[in-house]
Amino acid sequence: MLIAHRIALDPNKVQAATLARSAGTARFAYIWALAEWKRQAMLWWDSGKTLPFPSEVSLRRQFNALKREQFAWTGDVDKCVVQEAIIDLGIAFRNYKSSAHKGRYPEFKSKFKSTPSFCAANDAGTFRAEGKRIKLPRNGWIRMREAVRFAGTLKRATVSKTASRWFVIARPSVARVVGVDLGVATLAMLSTGEAIAGPKAPGLALKRLRRANKALARKRHGSLNFRKAKVRLAKWHARLANGRRDAHHKLTHPLVHEFDRIGIEDLNEDLNEDLNVKGMTGNRHLARGVSDAGFSEFRRMLEYKARWYGAKVVVADRFYPSRKTCSGCGVITAAMPLSVRAWTCADGGAMHDRDLNAASNLERLAASSALPACGDRRSGAERKPRVKRRSVTQEEKETPVSEAA
Repeated sequence: MLIAHRIALDPNKVQAATLARSAGTARFAYIWALAEWKRQAMLWWDSGKTLPFPSEVSLRRQFNALKREQFAWTGDVDKCVVQEAIIDLGIAFRNYKSSAHKGRYPEFKSKFKSTPSFCAANDAGTFRAEGKRIKLPRNGWIRMREAVRFAGTLKRATVSKTASRWFVIARPSVARVVGVDLGVATLAMLSTGEAIAGPKAPGLALKRLRRANKALARKRHGSLNFRKAKVRLAKWHARLANGRRDAHHKLTHPLVHEFDRIGIEDLNEDLNEDLNVKGMTGNRHLARGVSDAGFSEFRRMLEYKARWYGAKVVVADRFYPSRKTCSGCGVITAAMPLSVRAWTCADGGAMHDRDLNAASNLERLAASSALPACGDRRSGAERKPRVKRRSVTQEEKETPVSEAA
């Protein structure tokens, strides 16, 4: 799937000057916001952390309150240029303070060293592309070297200058959606048809784990040999846990990068009737496979990574029959024993794989969900379409970190 398309622009002299003015305004807004962030962070520290810590939202409000008097010239460019520049600063600070250390501490942008660029958000359809031309706010129609390769409305456009040429990176507004059905035979079945094998404890490791358990049970509690045996047992438990954690990271990382909306089942072991985790752990034939899968840990990783990278996790209702519903016609089968791995719809006659059918239903649920996981209600028909960047939720508020940190 094509995510973005970088196209060379062919602006005239007036349009090129407007593009340069927009890039300069974006750089000024970023520098002003960074200076204010540092100043307010120092005041927050000197006050004994009683003053409010600066944030992306508060800086945008401050700039809007000052721009008519102090920065009236910013009205010559689109309002999204300033807003998106300050949002970029907030993203830079979140990347800097994240546990993954994805970025350095933000620095001031130099007029001569940094690449001139600005971002245009398609707020209420302010820009669009038709053939080999694109209409940007305050610039009018600008010729492009080629047409946009994907269909649909544009979500966002980033305009930058390399050497003496201007480029636009156009992004579609079509959401990439996937359904994920968790199981024991395979850790996850994606609605795309891809099956992800789950982490399996190697036989040698289980044998050594049992031996370490027996050795610990034979030692006198509190003795030196008891403590040594306890450490050896902890090492084998950690080795098996690291294998499960590695499998979860390798699955959740590409999911949040490749898809915008991810549909999963409610993994609450006491509430979910279709994925009865508690019941399966009571079955001696399934207990080890369910424990190795680690459904709750998978959901925890998926949700916090989705907040990092802007994806949205849609959790199915506890009564949603993902496996019993025909993904073709929507007819619900009365009973679906665990032993049934493939079934035929009694109404439409369609053949279904149990896991793939459930993943397809979860994908459809995620695509039609009215409430994303971050809590922002989707715009309805009565509202103007908004395609700005996602809002910062309560869980994502920045942890106060001083400049010295």
